[in-house]
Amino acid sequence: MLYSSHGRFRQQFRFLSRQFLQDGDLPLSNVFSEKMVSDILEALEFCWVDRIYTPLVTLWVFMSQVLSADHSCRAAVARLISHRLSQGQSPCSPESGGYCGARKRLPEKLFSEVARQTGQKLDANVDSDWLWKGRPVYIFDGSTVTMPDTAQNQAAYPQIPNQKSGLGFPIARIAAVFSLSCGAIVDLAICRYAGKGQSELGMLRTLMDVFRPGDIMLADSLMCAWTEIAMFKQRGVDYVCRLNRSNRSADFRRGKRLGTYDHIVLWSKPQRPRSMDWKTFNRLPQSLAIRECRFQVEQPGFRSKTITIVTTLLDADEYTKDELADLYRKRWNAELDLRSLKDVLQMDILRCKTPELVRKEIWTHVLTYNLIRTIMAQAAITRGIHPRTISFKGAIQTLEAFQPVIALRAQHDSALRTQLFEHMLKCVATHRVADRPDRFEPRKRKRRDKWHEFLSKPRNETKRDILKGVSTN
Repeated sequence: MLYSSHGRFRQQFRFLSRQFLQDGDLPLSNVFSEKMVSDILEALEFCWVDRIYTPLVTLWVFMSQVLSADHSCRAAVARLISHRLSQGQSPCSPESGGYCGARKRLPEKLFSEVARQTGQKLDANVDSDWLWKGRPVYIFDGSTVTMPDTAQNQAAYPQIPNQKSGLGFPIARIAAVFSLSCGAIVDLAICRYAGKGQSELGMLRTLMDVFRPGDIMLADSLMCAWTEIAMFKQRGVDYVCRLNRSNRSADFRRGKRLGTYDHIVLWSKPQRPRSMDWKTFNRLPQSLAIRECRFQVEQPGFRSKTITIVTTLLDADEYTKDELADLYRKRWNAELDLRSLKDVLQMDILRCKTPELVRKEIWTHVLTYNLIRTIMAQAAITRGIHPRTISFKGAIQTLEAFQPVIALRAQHDSALRTQLFEHMLKCVATHRVADRPDRFEPRKRKRRDKWHEFLSKPRNETKRDILKGVSTN
């Protein structure tokens, strides 16, 4: 039986979708659809008993937990109880065990597929005016997240090798592909912090299927690798990144000159990387035509004064040097998007105590992030502005203010619901990011943190020493 034909499933999905303006005649209201979720559940052959913590209720509570400043499970269950009472339903148990068990039972692929497809559908339906010269641009960048120090987490995502045992926290590396046009995460990879194949380059290879012919991949100097550029070029995807001077140097006296500090040179095929098999390596060409262009950074406060860009966009008339410099500057949006994901949504320190739940928590953050980006895109369309000019933090603050009213009063009144949606989008579009291209600030902090000594041995040993009256200094 299809999940979408289940009456209660449909009712619960409509409630969940309305919380993120995925209902009615608004633009982009089909990004997060009932059919998408039901198809994923059907493909996973996941069966559930119709009780309090159904898949959609569990997903909604998990997302509310991500959005809230208080990430505790107890607070999340309390929000569910208040919602049930407001709908005239009987309250569930305030204990969090049932909710935690439901999260554990749900397949990890449900979280990852819903998050991926939501981001990809948003990106596929963006306004053509948001593209760069009519072409989709994707930014690739990575970061790290930490999690509770449990034996299971340490086994799956070990702490940094140079830390003493018992003093560090499990750490995972994440790498995301962001849409430059709307900020959505179209895919994400998770791996250990260190080890063979755990680098950002290795993660990029696992995400290559996201890119389509005609796309442009934008990245920093760590991604300046001959094999990756060649593999993307074979897929019909152009590459723009900063030159990695530790691997190659630019000599503008050679090659085909296009302008001042702008030329095309041939990069010969290097030795096979240890992480690549011979069959894949032999399919790559013997050389690549690469365009190198260098420009000066004149704005004060920038650490780099000279930047050399490497790209496969060879047509100097269609893609001028200044346009490439402006495009590379937009790579900084990946840093801002990661800040929104890790700081604003508080994903930098995760709470789950098993590796599988940690990954579910990451994907729930990604899904919530993509739905907020959808609201920002809806507000941008209605006001005729670019979504990158809207504040992510402002969108969250507005969403948190409107969600209780939407949940309580707009369930059966479509006119009121439409009015609330319109007012919310108007408020979201009002919170704009100021255009301050030449602003710079000292990389220093004024407010001092409270001072505490650092642990120099595991916590249980330190507590035992305190009981014995031994100094821990």
